[in-house]
Amino acid sequence: MKLLTIIVRPEKLSSVTAALHTVGISGMTISDVRGQGIQKGVRTHYRGVEYQTDFVLKNKIETVVSDDIYEPALEAIIDAARTGSIGDGKIFVTEIADVIRIRTGEHGKDALGQK
Repeated sequence: MKLLTIIVRPEKLSSVTAALHTVGISGMTISDVRGQGIQKGVRTHYRGVEYQTDFVLKNKIETVVSDDIYEPALEAIIDAARTGSIGDGKIFVTEIADVIRIRTGEHGKDALGQK
């Protein structure tokens, strides 16, 4: 099992979550985050004054996927999130030893409820 931590543009959030649903992933946690990478912030205008925003607003999606849908999930995320421009985001992959559903005590893939 893998933990996918996905950082995407806010306007791509619904596309990415829909893509995750198509491969059988329904459980996820979504957070509004700010960050800085190659993009290094943006210049904006407010009431005629230009200013630099050092941190860009993004959405973070965290989900655990079983090994058998890991590759299709990555492909779906990349297809849904890619614009080809700087700031499209990142996917961080972490190995997960186990998952336990508290209500039933199920372990592993059974606890994920994925296809």
